[in-house]
Amino acid sequence: MAGKTVLITGANCGIGKATALELARRRARVIMACRDLQKGRQAAADIRKHTTDGELVVKHLDLASLASVRQFSEEILKEEPQLDVLINNAGVFQTPFLTTEDGFELQFGVNHLGHFLLTNLLQDLLTRSAPSRVVVLSSQLYRRGKIDFHNLNGEIYYDRAAGYANSKLANNLFTRELARRLEGTGVTVNSVSPGMVWTNLGRHVHHPLWKKVLFAPLAVFLVGTPWEGAQTVLYAAVAEELDGVTGRYFRQCKESPLDQAATDEGVAKKLWEVSEKLVGLGLQ
Repeated sequence: MAGKTVLITGANCGIGKATALELARRRARVIMACRDLQKGRQAAADIRKHTTDGELVVKHLDLASLASVRQFSEEILKEEPQLDVLINNAGVFQTPFLTTEDGFELQFGVNHLGHFLLTNLLQDLLTRSAPSRVVVLSSQLYRRGKIDFHNLNGEIYYDRAAGYANSKLANNLFTRELARRLEGTGVTVNSVSPGMVWTNLGRHVHHPLWKKVLFAPLAVFLVGTPWEGAQTVLYAAVAEELDGVTGRYFRQCKESPLDQAATDEGVAKKLWEVSEKLVGLGLQ
């Protein structure tokens, strides 16, 4: 990856940090986009304890703020001559009902809308850098999701688990529609499931003691490390056999079929159009 530039959102911890480390080891220039700059700088320092290869650039990005996404994108477009891989990794998981700076339900706003705007704003740079890749982190929990255009922001009802699943389904629909729109440009777009991984993503979920006691022994076998979770992300980002492969979904470094809900072209197109309006694309 020497000579390549990779941008990772949420790179200060968990899978994002593990991915940044492995890409640095491959001598890439890694832009670590983090909501908390201090934690981002600490993550970069931690990575430097393991490798001196590559280049690490820590920048501020708050996906819960469309203004922050726009400012960040402007900086990238001014400072970076190329962008070879964009990894949409950052996310929130099963939060209580909270809203972003712009009034969107937090999980839908961060996991989908923030990355939707970011990717669109960087699209021309990705195209100029082709062949290039976009990797979208999804989850097998997308299978429990539903796109209800009357309740995208939980304005009628809200369930934190359903909200997360819905946002992950949106990630897969976005991946498919973006891949369709970028066909022939040299930019490929794929989504991945990292599997169950020990990270702080579940900090908003509180289980009763009996569940913790019951689950703890099983977790050793069922839940992976951030490094393990990063492997499919890395596969989608760098594997030579995926040159030209687009619009697919990967688990455990293998292509995995998507349920019909995630391949509905009509819903994907409508979600794109609604998302454009929500983030203000094309209105300036």
